[in-house]
Amino acid sequence: MISERPPEITDRAVPGHWEGDLIIGKNLGSQIGTLVERTTRYVMLVHLPGTRDAATVRAALSQTMTVLPAHLRRSLPWDQGGELAEHKRFRIETGIPVFFCDPASPWQRGSYENTNGLLRQYFPKGTDVSVRTADDLARVAHELNTRPRKILNWQTPAQRLAALIDAA
Repeated sequence: MISERPPEITDRAVPGHWEGDLIIGKNLGSQIGTLVERTTRYVMLVHLPGTRDAATVRAALSQTMTVLPAHLRRSLPWDQGGELAEHKRFRIETGIPVFFCDPASPWQRGSYENTNGLLRQYFPKGTDVSVRTADDLARVAHELNTRPRKILNWQTPAQRLAALIDAA
Protein backbone atom coordinates (compact mmCIF):
# COMPACT_ATOMS: atom_id res chain seq x y z
CA MET A 1 0.00 0.00 0.00
CA ILE A 2 1.05 3.60 -0.54
CA SER A 3 1.29 4.08 3.24
CA GLU A 4 4.30 1.70 3.15
CA ARG A 5 6.15 3.88 0.65
CA PRO A 6 9.43 5.38 1.93
CA PRO A 7 8.92 8.87 3.42
CA GLU A 8 11.55 10.57 1.20
CA ILE A 9 9.17 10.20 -1.74
CA THR A 10 6.65 12.62 -0.27
CA ASP A 11 8.72 15.80 -0.60
CA ARG A 12 9.79 15.10 -4.21
CA ALA A 13 13.46 15.62 -3.34
CA VAL A 14 14.55 12.25 -4.72
CA PRO A 15 13.98 11.76 -8.46
CA GLY A 16 12.87 8.52 -10.07
CA HIS A 17 9.54 8.11 -8.36
CA TRP A 18 6.69 7.91 -10.85
CA GLU A 19 2.90 7.98 -10.73
CA GLY A 20 0.75 6.11 -13.20
CA ASP A 21 -2.67 5.03 -14.35
CA LEU A 22 -4.73 4.56 -17.47
CA ILE A 23 -6.79 7.06 -19.42
CA ILE A 24 -9.87 5.14 -20.47
CA GLY A 25 -11.57 6.06 -23.74
CA LYS A 26 -15.09 5.89 -25.10
CA ASN A 27 -17.34 3.12 -23.77
CA LEU A 28 -14.41 1.71 -21.75
CA GLY A 29 -13.13 0.29 -25.03
CA SER A 30 -9.75 1.98 -25.37
CA GLN A 31 -6.94 3.11 -23.12
CA ILE A 32 -3.60 4.89 -22.84
CA GLY A 33 -1.06 4.25 -20.11
CA THR A 34 0.21 7.39 -18.43
CA LEU A 35 3.39 7.76 -16.37
CA VAL A 36 4.66 10.99 -14.79
CA GLU A 37 7.86 11.47 -12.82
CA ARG A 38 7.17 13.33 -9.57
CA THR A 39 10.25 15.59 -9.48
CA THR A 40 10.51 16.64 -13.13
CA ARG A 41 6.86 16.16 -14.17
CA TYR A 42 8.20 14.29 -17.22
CA VAL A 43 5.42 12.35 -18.99
CA MET A 44 5.61 9.03 -20.79
CA LEU A 45 2.54 7.73 -22.61
CA VAL A 46 2.12 4.01 -23.18
CA HIS A 47 0.39 2.81 -26.33
CA LEU A 48 -2.20 0.16 -25.43
CA PRO A 49 -4.15 -0.31 -28.65
CA GLY A 50 -5.81 -3.62 -27.83
CA THR A 51 -6.70 -4.60 -24.33
CA ARG A 52 -5.86 -3.53 -20.81
CA ASP A 53 -5.48 -7.00 -19.34
CA ALA A 54 -2.75 -7.38 -16.73
CA ALA A 55 -0.24 -9.13 -18.99
CA THR A 56 -0.52 -6.52 -21.73
CA VAL A 57 -0.26 -3.55 -19.37
CA ARG A 58 2.68 -5.09 -17.49
CA ALA A 59 4.60 -5.80 -20.68
CA ALA A 60 3.97 -2.31 -22.10
CA LEU A 61 4.89 -0.56 -18.84
CA SER A 62 8.03 -2.69 -18.47
CA GLN A 63 9.13 -1.91 -22.00
CA THR A 64 8.55 1.80 -21.44
CA MET A 65 10.23 2.07 -18.05
CA THR A 66 13.33 0.03 -18.81
CA VAL A 67 14.56 2.67 -21.28
CA LEU A 68 15.32 4.83 -18.21
CA PRO A 69 18.55 4.59 -16.23
CA ALA A 70 18.20 2.62 -13.00
CA HIS A 71 18.46 5.73 -10.78
CA LEU A 72 15.28 7.03 -12.41
CA ARG A 73 13.28 3.86 -11.71
CA ARG A 74 12.54 3.92 -7.99
CA SER A 75 8.77 3.46 -7.42
CA LEU A 76 5.36 3.56 -9.04
CA PRO A 77 2.08 4.21 -7.21
CA TRP A 78 -1.02 2.96 -9.03
CA ASP A 79 -4.71 2.65 -8.24
CA GLN A 80 -6.18 -0.72 -7.35
CA GLY A 81 -7.35 -1.63 -10.85
CA GLY A 82 -6.81 -5.16 -12.09
CA GLU A 83 -4.65 -3.95 -14.98
CA LEU A 84 -1.60 -4.07 -12.70
CA ALA A 85 -2.31 -7.48 -11.19
CA GLU A 86 1.11 -8.59 -12.51
CA HIS A 87 2.90 -5.99 -10.38
CA LYS A 88 5.26 -8.60 -8.91
CA ARG A 89 6.48 -9.61 -12.35
CA PHE A 90 6.73 -5.93 -13.31
CA ARG A 91 9.02 -5.39 -10.31
CA ILE A 92 11.21 -8.31 -11.33
CA GLU A 93 11.49 -6.98 -14.89
CA THR A 94 12.12 -3.34 -13.99
CA GLY A 95 13.29 -3.21 -10.38
CA ILE A 96 10.41 -0.82 -9.65
CA PRO A 97 8.21 -1.54 -6.62
CA VAL A 98 4.52 -0.75 -7.06
CA PHE A 99 2.54 0.90 -4.29
CA PHE A 100 -1.24 0.78 -4.44
CA CYS A 101 -3.29 3.84 -3.53
CA ASP A 102 -6.22 3.78 -1.18
CA PRO A 103 -9.62 3.63 -2.90
CA ALA A 104 -11.12 7.00 -3.87
CA SER A 105 -7.93 8.88 -2.91
CA PRO A 106 -6.75 10.74 -6.02
CA TRP A 107 -4.63 13.15 -3.95
CA GLN A 108 -2.23 10.27 -3.29
CA ARG A 109 -1.08 10.68 -6.90
CA GLY A 110 -1.25 14.44 -7.28
CA SER A 111 1.25 14.66 -10.15
CA TYR A 112 -0.74 12.09 -12.11
CA GLU A 113 -4.03 13.88 -11.50
CA ASN A 114 -2.54 17.19 -12.67
CA THR A 115 -1.04 15.52 -15.73
CA ASN A 116 -4.34 13.79 -16.46
CA GLY A 117 -5.97 17.21 -16.58
CA LEU A 118 -3.38 18.37 -19.13
CA LEU A 119 -3.83 15.19 -21.16
CA ARG A 120 -7.60 15.70 -21.31
CA GLN A 121 -6.86 18.73 -23.53
CA TYR A 122 -5.65 16.19 -26.09
CA PHE A 123 -7.89 13.25 -25.19
CA PRO A 124 -11.25 14.58 -23.93
CA LYS A 125 -13.42 12.22 -21.90
CA GLY A 126 -15.67 10.14 -24.10
CA THR A 127 -13.33 10.05 -27.10
CA ASP A 128 -12.08 6.87 -28.70
CA VAL A 129 -8.37 6.85 -27.90
CA SER A 130 -7.82 3.61 -29.84
CA VAL A 131 -7.46 5.68 -33.02
CA ARG A 132 -4.31 7.25 -31.56
CA THR A 133 -1.06 5.71 -32.76
CA ALA A 134 2.18 5.38 -30.82
CA ASP A 135 3.47 8.32 -32.87
CA ASP A 136 0.45 10.41 -31.82
CA LEU A 137 1.18 9.64 -28.18
CA ALA A 138 4.87 10.47 -28.61
CA ARG A 139 3.91 13.85 -30.11
CA VAL A 140 1.58 14.66 -27.20
CA ALA A 141 4.19 13.60 -24.64
CA HIS A 142 6.78 15.74 -26.43
CA GLU A 143 4.48 18.76 -26.33
CA LEU A 144 3.90 18.34 -22.59
CA ASN A 145 7.56 17.64 -21.87
CA THR A 146 8.73 20.75 -23.72
CA ARG A 147 6.14 23.08 -22.16
CA PRO A 148 7.72 25.36 -19.54
CA ARG A 149 6.12 24.95 -16.12
CA LYS A 150 5.84 27.50 -13.35
CA ILE A 151 6.37 24.73 -10.75
CA LEU A 152 9.75 24.04 -12.42
CA ASN A 153 10.82 27.72 -12.42
CA TRP A 154 9.83 27.92 -16.09
CA GLN A 155 12.03 25.03 -17.13
CA THR A 156 10.54 22.14 -19.04
CA PRO A 157 10.14 18.58 -17.80
CA ALA A 158 12.48 17.48 -20.62
CA GLN A 159 15.19 19.89 -19.40
CA ARG A 160 14.82 18.63 -15.84
CA LEU A 161 14.98 14.97 -16.87
CA ALA A 162 17.98 15.57 -19.14
CA ALA A 163 19.81 17.23 -16.24
CA LEU A 164 19.18 14.18 -14.05
CA ILE A 165 20.46 11.84 -16.75
CA ASP A 166 23.53 14.00 -17.42
CA ALA A 167 24.36 14.19 -13.72
CA ALA A 168 24.45 10.41 -13.34
